[in-house]
Amino acid sequence: MVDFEQTLPLLPLASGVVLPGMMFTMALETGEAQVAADAAGSVGGRLVLVPHVDGRYARVGVISEILERGEVPGGSPAIVVRGAARSSIGTAVPGTGSALWVQVEPVPEGPATQVILDLAREYRAVLENILISRGARRIAEQLRDVTEPSLVADIAGYSSDLTLAQKVEVLETIDVEDRLRLVLGWARETLADISLRERVKTDVEEGMEKTQREFLLRRQLESIRKELGELGDETEGGSPEDYRSRIAELELPEQVRAAVVREMAKLERTSEQSPEHGWIRTWLDTVLELPWGQESEDRLDVAEAGAILDEDHDGLRDVKDRILEHLAVRKLQGERGLSLVDGRGAGAIVALVGPPGVGKTSLGESVARALGRRFVRVSLGGVRDEAEIRGHRRTYVGSQPGRLVRALRDAGTMNPVVLLDEVDKLGADFRGDPSSALLEVLDPAQNHTFKDHYLEVDLDLSKVLFIATANVVDTIPGALLDRMEVIRIDGYTEDEKLAIARHHLIGRQLGRAALLKDEVVVDDDALRLIVGEYTREAGVRSLERELGRLLRKVATKVAAEDATTPVVVGASDVRGWLGRPHFFFDVADRIDVPGVATGLAVTGAGGDVLFVEATSMEGPEGLTITGQLGEVMKESAEIALSYVRSHAAELGIDPSRFSGQRFHLHVPAGAVPKDGPSAGVTMVTALVSLLRDVPVRPLAMTGEVTLRGKVLPIGGVRQKVLAAHRAGLKEVVLPKRNGPDLEDVVESVREEMTIRLVDDVAEVLDVALVGVATGQPELSKSAA
Repeated sequence: MVDFEQTLPLLPLASGVVLPGMMFTMALETGEAQVAADAAGSVGGRLVLVPHVDGRYARVGVISEILERGEVPGGSPAIVVRGAARSSIGTAVPGTGSALWVQVEPVPEGPATQVILDLAREYRAVLENILISRGARRIAEQLRDVTEPSLVADIAGYSSDLTLAQKVEVLETIDVEDRLRLVLGWARETLADISLRERVKTDVEEGMEKTQREFLLRRQLESIRKELGELGDETEGGSPEDYRSRIAELELPEQVRAAVVREMAKLERTSEQSPEHGWIRTWLDTVLELPWGQESEDRLDVAEAGAILDEDHDGLRDVKDRILEHLAVRKLQGERGLSLVDGRGAGAIVALVGPPGVGKTSLGESVARALGRRFVRVSLGGVRDEAEIRGHRRTYVGSQPGRLVRALRDAGTMNPVVLLDEVDKLGADFRGDPSSALLEVLDPAQNHTFKDHYLEVDLDLSKVLFIATANVVDTIPGALLDRMEVIRIDGYTEDEKLAIARHHLIGRQLGRAALLKDEVVVDDDALRLIVGEYTREAGVRSLERELGRLLRKVATKVAAEDATTPVVVGASDVRGWLGRPHFFFDVADRIDVPGVATGLAVTGAGGDVLFVEATSMEGPEGLTITGQLGEVMKESAEIALSYVRSHAAELGIDPSRFSGQRFHLHVPAGAVPKDGPSAGVTMVTALVSLLRDVPVRPLAMTGEVTLRGKVLPIGGVRQKVLAAHRAGLKEVVLPKRNGPDLEDVVESVREEMTIRLVDDVAEVLDVALVGVATGQPELSKSAA
């Protein structure tokens, strides 16, 4: 327990800290301060000063002496005090008057070690450097008279660089060595900050001197050239006269011309040494480089345009028809002298949606060639910054216009074909949402006044033909998708791939392999084998790679003179050139046991065949679902099991088969995420097949199932039927309400396949299970 030896009045300090050795004048502005000063007269003019910050008193105070009393200007009473020693604060005790009396005990300080003396010298040296850098050399010299380490540390109380909380920390640090280390660290930070400011100031002054010197030299050089007659009547590029001549040559819209004139006036008022001078010139160059008033003349011969489209691509009838419709409208407008609706251009916004490799990107260039327009591709895959579309504002260093403005500049016309590639892969983060910026670009009601953040002038995009490409529409925001006319390209049939390979791919790969047309002959049987067993895709990218690999191997033989030309590649030769097949028609082998059914799905790569496997085992009743399935697909599995259990008697299943049994549904290719409700009928069929111990026939099925056994319609019918056709299946079960969608399926595929349209799960089981009837009438086989 501390033995407090003195009782003194306490004067709280709300806005300052007094340390031992400090002397200053204090105005007694509060009644509490006045009574404390008056009470100090009864104890020899002594009182204890304690900081009172954030509602609490410091743990340590300073015993101080009142040296003089008086008044400050304004008439308020004041005292001159000097801090004497630190003291511990005890409990309050009764005393004379209304002042707060407390017990205090001076805090002794230990002997000065060599470490403390070294720290004191270093701190004093740092303080001297700070004061000298601030022009207070006389005060720095007076510091040399302070030698006692404790008082050297307490000089920090005078520092304006320290906060009130830091000064309280200095007061409460009793150990002299710790106190010196504390204030020395702060002083070093202050000195480093001052040194940095001095260095920046020096660099700025040197830069200004250099700029002024360069300005004078340029003016002298200009005068010398003028005297020598080298300037003549020519003006330097980028001068106001040059810009005026360029403006006069362009057909600028009125609002654009007004904006350019304003910037010209600012350019003439701005010094060449100002950074803004360069920014204005860059803006003027960007605006004047745009093809104002320049348009490509459309090729209005519909038959010729159609021939060009057919020459570049096989199939894709929907896309070609839409382009020809656009061209026909333009032709009729010109022939009949009809004005544009609302005075806006006859642009169009088409979205081509389909799996990779079906020719979406190359089709854009073909459309531009058919229309006689310039073509520009804008890749949007992975773009996350909204400024990539709308441009950066001119307030930023290095700002530039958005990709659409740059596309017009590169095209050189105001009505090009702009391909917005991979629009479904736009991202969004703290820099904005590019898909939201595209809402104005792809809205025919708004894009005639598109305003780029950099240009800040209206830009007419209504004459541009926008073609967007995407693999899926699920990731495209609804508002953006609503602005586009979606045309689906779901993939090619085997015959279409053969035609594409014959008309386009082989010729291109022959050139890349440095082979002549008469040096290699690949017959149709070989092409069909490559399509069926070496590739299985919606598009033709893998097919082109396999053909390239085949022709390179042929080129190797020809170069080594190991082959006689022409080299004929037949179906029996393919394995020797390309090795073993990569794909097999294994559906029949995989479903030859009960509990396995074949379903259909749509992925980003087109349609695909998936298998659903079911098994049961003894254990706690329930359902295990594996295969990286989404929530919707897991719910479909629960619905399937509930339907089978609730209709066990109708399905010819012994109800005891469910007792003490745990069921497991698995969809192979577990590394691939899967989701959607269309596997419902496949799961029901797999479970019934397992419980009835009857295998499923080699057919594919798709459809959403309800708890009542109804089969609901699904999407992607064309892609799913094509996937079944590629997998070698000849029979497909679809929901009855999807019957009209079969018109989208190529007629040659419909003729080869048997399409079963069902409305109830019982009809599915009648068709799917080998030799099993559920009591429902069997649907007759009919090709749609």
